[in-house]
Amino acid sequence: MEWDAFIDDLARIGAAAVLGGLLGLERELNGHFAGLRTHMMVAIGCAVFVVAGLNISGNQQEAATRVIQGVAAGIGFLGAGTILKLDNERKIKGLTTASSIWLAAALGTVAGMAEYALAAAATAIALVILAVLRPIERVIAHYMNANDESDTPTKNDGD
Repeated sequence: MEWDAFIDDLARIGAAAVLGGLLGLERELNGHFAGLRTHMMVAIGCAVFVVAGLNISGNQQEAATRVIQGVAAGIGFLGAGTILKLDNERKIKGLTTASSIWLAAALGTVAGMAEYALAAAATAIALVILAVLRPIERVIAHYMNANDESDTPTKNDGD
């Protein structure tokens, strides 16, 4: 293996780790099921799949397409493990964390393809959604609960 290719592969995997870690750090700081290490491992794993697929295939586009299809289909099982239905109520927790794991997989995939600008932009937008919109969501939920005169339990997506 030549050193230039190794350094390129390392940069791709490192970018995946950092970007997945940023998502995971937000989840970790807010006490959610999957945190820093989980998101980093998902992103790195996806980057490794992409890099390996690209390195062994003569047809780069076909290899990337196959890896992306496999990752997108398979990662749902990991995310599903973070979703909980609570008691007999209609409350569900973990949907946002599951979606952040799915996004960490996407970030790892695009980092593995050396699409750094796309990966960085998606990470920035996701962090705004996760961190900035949380207080807004809580205000809306409080307002909705204050105006709800029924005793019907509601869905809770703010895991």
